[in-house]
Amino acid sequence: MIKPIIKLFDKHVLFWESPKIIQRISSFLVISFIVCGICSSLVYYNLLSVGPFNNLFKHPFFAIEVAFTILLILELLSLIFVLPKSVSRSLGKQFELLSLIFLRDAFKEFSHLDNFLLWNDAKETIQSMLVYSFGGLAIFTVMGFTHRLNSKIRLSETYVNQTQFVRVKKLLALFLLISFFLIGIRDFLVLVQTGTYLHSFDTFYTVLIFTDIIIVLVALRYTINYYRVFRYTAFVLATILIRISLTIEPYYNVVLGVLASVFVLILAVVYNHFQKWLTKRELTT
Repeated sequence: MIKPIIKLFDKHVLFWESPKIIQRISSFLVISFIVCGICSSLVYYNLLSVGPFNNLFKHPFFAIEVAFTILLILELLSLIFVLPKSVSRSLGKQFELLSLIFLRDAFKEFSHLDNFLLWNDAKETIQSMLVYSFGGLAIFTVMGFTHRLNSKIRLSETYVNQTQFVRVKKLLALFLLISFFLIGIRDFLVLVQTGTYLHSFDTFYTVLIFTDIIIVLVALRYTINYYRVFRYTAFVLATILIRISLTIEPYYNVVLGVLASVFVLILAVVYNHFQKWLTKRELTT
């Protein structure tokens, strides 16, 4: 029963990562941006009405927010498919998403900017754009160093029963995939009924937290090594911090997101330092 499910998941991964699909995704983003840009212009000049969505499309730069939202949704799918490959890569993907969310928020603020001439009218919007922009840049920089450190982790750190562990992670990834579509369907229904898109990234991260906790608990079947258990548990904490940063008020969310990325960087530095003097048995027990 489990093997056919895992094979089905593997097929979806190969399909999603194929060059043709990547090209089609890029084309879809470009077309969505152009179509939304044209619709926004027509609605802005009262040449077109889209009913309850007029308030959204009346801003001439709303197309930028739409394009980045679609990109984030696609990146969430990538996160799900990365999970079985590496927990550290999955966490890195989460921070990549957070940095893109901050950049999208910066563009979102820009799309609401109606007057470019008066500083008093544009001051708060520009301040928010700068905070989100530099917050995204800070996470981008920190995760670049973190990824480089994580790539140095010894190959000897693999589990003896890694195949079974990967199977468990694939089943959890499949659960995440189902949750992703259920959340997406709910958001779409709310959008159609109310004209408001929920951007339920926080809901998805809540599910992701429980998934990460299950991964830590399952990992105990294959290792009781303190350093590795601490590392994976710290990953869960980082995911929780990301989840909180998605819901708290502006500016604090950026500060918390950046601090969470610094926390993961320090963890990578310390863990790599331990590898230099711990024995192979101490790292793989």
